Amino acid sequence: MQIGPYQLKNNLIVAPMAGVTDKPFRQLCKKFGAGHAVSEMITSDQSLRAAKKSLNRANFDGELAPISAQIAGSDPAALAEAARYQVANGAQIIDINMGCPVKKVCNKLAGSALLQDEKLVGEILDAVVDAVEVPVTLKTRLGFANGAENIIRVAQRAEQAGIAALAIHGRTREDMYNGNARYELIRAVKNTISIPVIANGDIDSPQKAAHVLSTTGADAIMIGRAAQGRPWIFREISHYLATGEELPAPQVTEIRDVLLGHLDDLYAFYGEYSGCRIARKHIAWYTKGLHGSNEFRQAMYAEDSTAGQAAFTRQFFDHLLQFGDRLQYNSDLQHQGALNAQ
Repeated sequence: MQIGPYQLKNNLIVAPMAGVTDKPFRQLCKKFGAGHAVSEMITSDQSLRAAKKSLNRANFDGELAPISAQIAGSDPAALAEAARYQVANGAQIIDINMGCPVKKVCNKLAGSALLQDEKLVGEILDAVVDAVEVPVTLKTRLGFANGAENIIRVAQRAEQAGIAALAIHGRTREDMYNGNARYELIRAVKNTISIPVIANGDIDSPQKAAHVLSTTGADAIMIGRAAQGRPWIFREISHYLATGEELPAPQVTEIRDVLLGHLDDLYAFYGEYSGCRIARKHIAWYTKGLHGSNEFRQAMYAEDSTAGQAAFTRQFFDHLLQFGDRLQYNSDLQHQGALNAQ
């Protein structure tokens, strides 16, 4: 998979997810075999640039290249300036968000709401591509509303503007995350344009990854919700695509070690107060489907210090391991929790 001058190590990409794909999560997914990861969306609003949340989202120190920063907004000039700013900040690829379906984003005519105005879409694409020397990618959906899918026109306009790669979530904004992703429209786009196409939506297993690649003809796949609390999904998919064989589910000892390491990284990145609170959702995702996890989570939410939270989490796994080192989690339950997380 190639994006501009950057040859990715494979065709498995971490989807940008607000509140999830921070630097600790991106680095962890890359460690487990993801070939690329895109940052959380960073607002183009200059007045929020110095806010702590924006600074955290734009922290790329020590991250494996290529570094991709996703920008969000609705004003072409502001997005162009945001792109220049993030390149100066270390970004090697700029990604434009035209896919977020969340109401607070769409109400500002950003994210997937932009798909209602194809003229504005074109102006934004031109402005951002012209503003920077690095590759610009686009993350989008099939359209804003069902029955008004305009992804083929948007894709053609993106190629015309010089977009280096196009990631498509196989739903409209109206769908949110309901129903099934429609891969046939992604395939139609792939057959229409010559730039790389990345398929996104409902890729939750190695078998599904192989199916989506075959069905869409896409150059790569992008995995989001299914990686929450399950970063090893990239290892599983990579192995399956290379060999046709499934890896065994991770043992509880590995889940424990990965989670505790992730917590250490979150605490170091965010500090005591935010680190403890941001870690809660990750702990919930990792432990979904493990024996006694519901009771554990309810008690864990009351922990208000990083030391207490980490100790309580370790204690939970120590109790699980009394059943034996070979104990494995219920992957169906754990995975369903990941899919229902957003």
